[in-house]
Amino acid sequence: MTNSAARSPHPVHGPGKGRRLVPPPGPRRVLAAAQLSNSVGDGAYYVTSALYFTHVVGLPAGRVGLGLTVAWGVGSLVGVPLGRLADRRGARGTAVLLALATAAAVASFLVVRGFLPFLVAACVYTSAQSGLAAARQALLAGLVPAGERTGLLAHLQSTLNAGLAVGAGLGGLALHAGTRGAYLAVFALDAVSFLLCAAVLLRLPPVPPAGTGHVRGPGVLRDRPYALVTLLNTVLLLRMPLLSLGVPLWITERTEAPAWLVSALFVLNTGAVMVFQVRMSRAVTGVASATRAIRRSGFVTLASCAVFALSAGAAPWVAAAVLVAGAILQVAAEMQQSAGSWQLAFDLAPAGRTGEYQGFFGTGVTVARTLGPLVLTALLVGWGTPGWLLLGGVTLAASYAMGPAARRAEERRVPGVGTVPSAGAGSGVRRGQAAGVRAG
Repeated sequence: MTNSAARSPHPVHGPGKGRRLVPPPGPRRVLAAAQLSNSVGDGAYYVTSALYFTHVVGLPAGRVGLGLTVAWGVGSLVGVPLGRLADRRGARGTAVLLALATAAAVASFLVVRGFLPFLVAACVYTSAQSGLAAARQALLAGLVPAGERTGLLAHLQSTLNAGLAVGAGLGGLALHAGTRGAYLAVFALDAVSFLLCAAVLLRLPPVPPAGTGHVRGPGVLRDRPYALVTLLNTVLLLRMPLLSLGVPLWITERTEAPAWLVSALFVLNTGAVMVFQVRMSRAVTGVASATRAIRRSGFVTLASCAVFALSAGAAPWVAAAVLVAGAILQVAAEMQQSAGSWQLAFDLAPAGRTGEYQGFFGTGVTVARTLGPLVLTALLVGWGTPGWLLLGGVTLAASYAMGPAARRAEERRVPGVGTVPSAGAGSGVRRGQAAGVRAG
């Protein structure tokens, strides 16, 4: 948490362990419950969807990949207008409607049997997911004071990982059964989880529309400093498929380590985020501390890449030990980069435009999911050790560039956007728009 207990009537970080892992009662805990409800279904979906679409729906693997790529591209485009809708029409109502739309899209997967229906359903699914993420951020901004948002996002990330782990276990049971009924049950579970998410979100108090009026033209795209920060964050997010694709391919293609280590490293990463993300986020309280955290994450990422590279050619158990060390460094860098980027995403957005700006910032995740597999495969499998070092070097360069980019975005007033520097370098509190509206 970014603020001390003395500055907040509801401190997230209390003296006991439970207080560190569970948000206090009120909107924070409701937001965490909503996150948990749909992440369980998502975890089951993620581990079974590829086989479901190929084995049950009967689509060729190439068409599944093409369809999902197109769908996530569409989702990234509509994230900004859906976020803008949340700002103008109310974040809670928009989030509830998009959760229901996601549930309907997942349910439609139960009946689609051709490529075109699959593509349409996938586009609805990704669009609703992208918009829901932006609307949730706008909802969080309207309910949680500015200085407390990064701490809560750390809690939500821990909750997300916990739900994904439970869901992945349920999906594993479906994979073990291997029957059509088991796959259908997983997709039904995911649809129900988003219905539950919508019901939980209704327990939150409504957030009034921002009332910023009509936004002309491309809106957030005119804010070039913020766009640069988003671009640099996208580069940092290219590591997202590392444990799901890059490291597994490295282990099987370039090392003598046992294949089961892939699962062990994934569990290590998930567990570390669940336990330590909140603690790692405490020091991030504003733009200055956020850029320092991101810069440190660049150094640690470079170190983790160098350690991963050392596993090539080593004896099986030596390689395994080296890979575990690299994974520990990698998750430490991941948690620092996440905390810093969350803070920047909120602090550099103008008051009343959180949904729109978060929708744009969230496109980095989509781009990373699309390009990350191509980049990591080429660098790690194709180039080997030089590829690891290049990946670490590019990450370090992007993390260093984030500092001046964020300072420029904080200081520069963009015509028509109303960005004003924060009240203090480490306060995380914005002065709002020129009209005097305070954020949070």
